[in-house]
Amino acid sequence: MTFQRARSDEQRQIRRRVILDTAASMLQEMSVAEVTLNELSRRVGLAKSNVLRYFESREAVLLDLMDEYFASWLVVLETELGDELDGSSTPAVRAAQLAEVLSRSLAQQVVLCDLFGAQGGVLEHNVSVEVVKAHKRSSLAKLATMTDLVRRHLPELGEGAQMFCFMTVVSAGALSTYVPPPPSLVAAYADEPELGVLNLELVDALRAVFTSALVGALPRPDVDPLAHLG
Repeated sequence: MTFQRARSDEQRQIRRRVILDTAASMLQEMSVAEVTLNELSRRVGLAKSNVLRYFESREAVLLDLMDEYFASWLVVLETELGDELDGSSTPAVRAAQLAEVLSRSLAQQVVLCDLFGAQGGVLEHNVSVEVVKAHKRSSLAKLATMTDLVRRHLPELGEGAQMFCFMTVVSAGALSTYVPPPPSLVAAYADEPELGVLNLELVDALRAVFTSALVGALPRPDVDPLAHLG
């Protein structure tokens, strides 16, 4: 693929879109850690220096993609929550349903979880202050959307809904780094099964974490919050 130099805003946006779409295609084949600027440039058909005219670094490309994947997932999540949560159920039942939907939905978002996992330690490095500020504004807006969705179905969470959503994203990123285990671990578990006692499928690990978080965040009707003042 050969490009002429982009001379208008529309042409520059087209170039950016091609770069983003190419990076997205690469993430269907490889992990975030394996995506390199050299390979991205080769697949786009531009010199690396020309790719850097549109994005200041590999990390900047991937941060933009993460924002897009996050937005797309929230659309899916809204439908899944509406379909599967029973508004007439007790808070405990709805909390369990919420944990189930979130864990199953996120476990299917392999690329998004990989990007979440790389966000703090990798993607937010090697980018300018302006890129980080734009990314954080976008991320906070999406977290607010997610918080509204969760609070709509489990209003009992109250102010705790935002922190729960934040920890949901962090947990999905962290736990996804263990899945699938590398061949050396698979072989070790085969030799000594007891070593793999905590080797859970991602969906099961997420469900356990989300359930525990929700149980802790929900108000307990049997506890008087002012009792310790007596």
